[in-house]
Amino acid sequence: MTAPVTHRLSRPREGRMIGGVCAGLARRFGTTPGKIRVLALVSCLLPGPQFIGYLILWAIIPSD
Repeated sequence: MTAPVTHRLSRPREGRMIGGVCAGLARRFGTTPGKIRVLALVSCLLPGPQFIGYLILWAIIPSD
């Protein structure tokens, strides 16, 4: 039996919209970037520092 393929968290050069954070998270968790982008957009409607969190992830997650 083989272990599931897990990708390390990084921002891909292909499929980026702004910083590649959503594309990187989608690749890491095995879903589509569109779903992560919708979740990020919806989360911005809630109170909290989501935009600041995105900027921090952009700075911390390495690019491919």
